[in-house]
Amino acid sequence: MQKILGHMRKAIQQYHMIQDGDRIAVGVSGGKDSVALLVGLARLRSFIGISYEVTALTIDPAFGGKATDYSPVTELCRRLGVRHAVVPTQIGEIVFDARKEPNPCSLCSRMRRGALTNEAEKLGCNKIALGHNYDDTVETFLMNLFTEGRIGCYSPVTSFEDKNIAIIRPLVLTEEREIRRAVKRNGLPVVKSACPADGHTNREKTKELIAQLERGDHGLKDRLFGALVRSNIDGWGI
Repeated sequence: MQKILGHMRKAIQQYHMIQDGDRIAVGVSGGKDSVALLVGLARLRSFIGISYEVTALTIDPAFGGKATDYSPVTELCRRLGVRHAVVPTQIGEIVFDARKEPNPCSLCSRMRRGALTNEAEKLGCNKIALGHNYDDTVETFLMNLFTEGRIGCYSPVTSFEDKNIAIIRPLVLTEEREIRRAVKRNGLPVVKSACPADGHTNREKTKELIAQLERGDHGLKDRLFGALVRSNIDGWGI
């Protein structure tokens, strides 16, 4: 985890993600990225030099109409000294059963983000931390270009004018493979997603494309990320 903590610390300081007195709701889906993010933010409190609070917040989509067992995450939070709130929803039923969305990821993401924001505000949090990593950033950059015909990405820090809350992404300088290794080595709990579309999304296709291109042109991923930073698009400039 030390390498990940270093990357997180750099991202937080580089993009001014956290200030003294912040109350941060960490969106914990149970996947490797969100679990690593939770552990990282909990541990950084002891030495980063910024005073902030952390709450783990899980939105349960209840895919297949069944509540997910997040008890391993709750136990991890107990060990970290972090509160864990699980919010049941019917997002899975709405997206897959009622709406039968042909491209469910976009709607599901918006609904989960809305539920996360509402609950974070109820808990008195002014920041929401999401687990997007370095690879997610490059993938989103290309997905926006290929599928929407626009140059852009999400931002390291996103503020909302109509809400007293901001979204931060402290893992954006951390590669997915580093997260995978750290989670495995530290025996961190991962809750398998029951999403029917898991593994069959546009993001997965983009991830495979980047991996294929990277094999023939090593360093491509880093150059894409560098282009995003150098262009200062969506707040990525340093």
